[in-house]
Amino acid sequence: MSEKRNARTEAEHETDRELCRQARELTSPLYALSRVLRFQGMDEAGLWRLPPSELELLRYVHAEPGTTVGVLARELGLHASNASATVRGLVNQGLLEREKDPNDGRVVRLRPTLKADQGMALIENAWSEMFADALALLGDEQRTALAASVPALEALAAALKERRTR
Repeated sequence: MSEKRNARTEAEHETDRELCRQARELTSPLYALSRVLRFQGMDEAGLWRLPPSELELLRYVHAEPGTTVGVLARELGLHASNASATVRGLVNQGLLEREKDPNDGRVVRLRPTLKADQGMALIENAWSEMFADALALLGDEQRTALAASVPALEALAAALKERRTR
């Protein structure tokens, strides 16, 4: 019985080692892609230069209009005071607007402005063009593999988000 337990434990350790190896292989290219998205696109679109934290917050509100500062802070892993300061700066730049919740006057909802919507569309178009140029340098097999990986990458992002909120 103890041999089975030891064998199972060794198999579990081997699985853990393999998962860590796979994670290390994924981390570097995913981080490199993240840097491209964070630091390129705005210039290419001919837009203002937002710090990465502001761009991330703006993208979140763009994807989740009506969110609150508290939700932003939690979802983006920010301190509430930092999220509030960033929101204030984006409001001052005309990229976000605050509106009172019609059901609870104490709650303030955030919405992107038309300027933000237009800017995000330009940035996302610039990112698409950059990626299309890079994809054109790859072979058909690599492009097919990348396209097939989208659902797995979305599931990985969801799992990482779930892990963070536990």
